[in-house]
Amino acid sequence: MAARLRLVLEYQGTNYHGFQAQKDAPTIQDELEKALYHLTEEKIRVSGASRTDSGVSARGQVVAFRTRSELGTDAFVSGLNHYLPPDIAVREASFVDDGFHPRGDATSREYRYLVLNRANRSAHFRDNAFLVSGRLDIPAMNRAAGKLVGTHDFAAFASRIAGSNIRCTVRHICRAEVTRQDDFVVFYFRANAFLPHQVRNTVGSLLRVGQGKMTLGEFYSIMESKIVGSAGPAVPAAGLCLMRVNYGEQFEVNIDENL
Repeated sequence: MAARLRLVLEYQGTNYHGFQAQKDAPTIQDELEKALYHLTEEKIRVSGASRTDSGVSARGQVVAFRTRSELGTDAFVSGLNHYLPPDIAVREASFVDDGFHPRGDATSREYRYLVLNRANRSAHFRDNAFLVSGRLDIPAMNRAAGKLVGTHDFAAFASRIAGSNIRCTVRHICRAEVTRQDDFVVFYFRANAFLPHQVRNTVGSLLRVGQGKMTLGEFYSIMESKIVGSAGPAVPAAGLCLMRVNYGEQFEVNIDENL
């Protein structure tokens, strides 16, 4: 009999064109499905909780799939990590009800964006942070971010993506904050769902506030305009990481938010 398995993945997105499988482009989904075939000799199609974009990384991506394999969860973790490339790893595995869907059942998602705020680039964080020199006003950015919390129409922070068919641009953000950790400025967002490029466009606007290039009033006006694509400019994908996908108390994954 077939069973349904849930995996928690982490990956460095630099070498991939996002999570979702694409024609003639390397993706996380493709690599995972190849590893599953090597391990189980089954052609398995996986579904993911978030379609992370090209270059975006993850610490807590969730996927699910059906399998006829009799391997246990520990064997799936160790076996997949054997076949996966070094920049993709399985953190944990668990059997779930057949009706579980990683995207539809998620209650919220958490993203972090890292800005390296110093004069010189970093070799270690070259693929995981966006270099911004000059002073950034953290309190001003936090005041702007505070306006985002709650249920709002976030059309202004979305991008028009070819092939996307999003009819509703209302989302609920329950956490939006900006903190400093040594040379890094950390942007953290938790919401029920996100629009295409919403986090990257939001960080782009918040940085303009922090640099004194945009007033709080102008930030609020952009948000209230509900004009798609009016926020930004979008920051590069390299600083963005999907930290966690939440399912209430059903599944709790311990993800360290430290750098």
